[in-house]
Amino acid sequence: MGTTMVRSDENTKSVRFPKEIDDRLALLSRKLGRTKRLLVMQMVDYFYKSKKDPADLNDEVRKKELSSGINRILSFIRKQEGDLLVPVYSMLDELTTMVKLMGSITKTIAEGQLRGNSALGESLAYAKLMEANLTKLIVALGEKDTLKSNFRKILEHYIAQRETLGWPVSATKKEELAKQVRNAVEKL
Repeated sequence: MGTTMVRSDENTKSVRFPKEIDDRLALLSRKLGRTKRLLVMQMVDYFYKSKKDPADLNDEVRKKELSSGINRILSFIRKQEGDLLVPVYSMLDELTTMVKLMGSITKTIAEGQLRGNSALGESLAYAKLMEANLTKLIVALGEKDTLKSNFRKILEHYIAQRETLGWPVSATKKEELAKQVRNAVEKL
């Protein structure tokens, strides 16, 4: 049994249009690199999916939809502005006031610190002066002790040399004179 396959042609419909439209369709299909048949099928799909009206050359429906969308967006922005931006601006005003207050407090503290630093500087200068004077005093005391010691050595040498010269004075008077001179040196 031989079965004959019958092929059904899916292209059963045809559309008739004037020659000038066919010329424009042929020009368009060449420009786009498609067959006229494919181009017509794609145009039908395009208008079906986009829901555009091919008679509406200025696309007024799309303009109205776009305008409506823009109005919704603007309405949303106004709502956000009222809900978010206005409170943020009022918080910024409060923060600005607080920053100004903190600035004046900081300035007052800085002035107090400057006065304190000035007093500290004066105290340090006075302490340095006292240190210098104490250093001079300690040096002078050391020099005084050295001077006394040297004077004692000279005196003892004088007394010893006087004895060798043999002055005719009594020993008690010599000893009393030496004692007085030693006491005078110690009082220096």
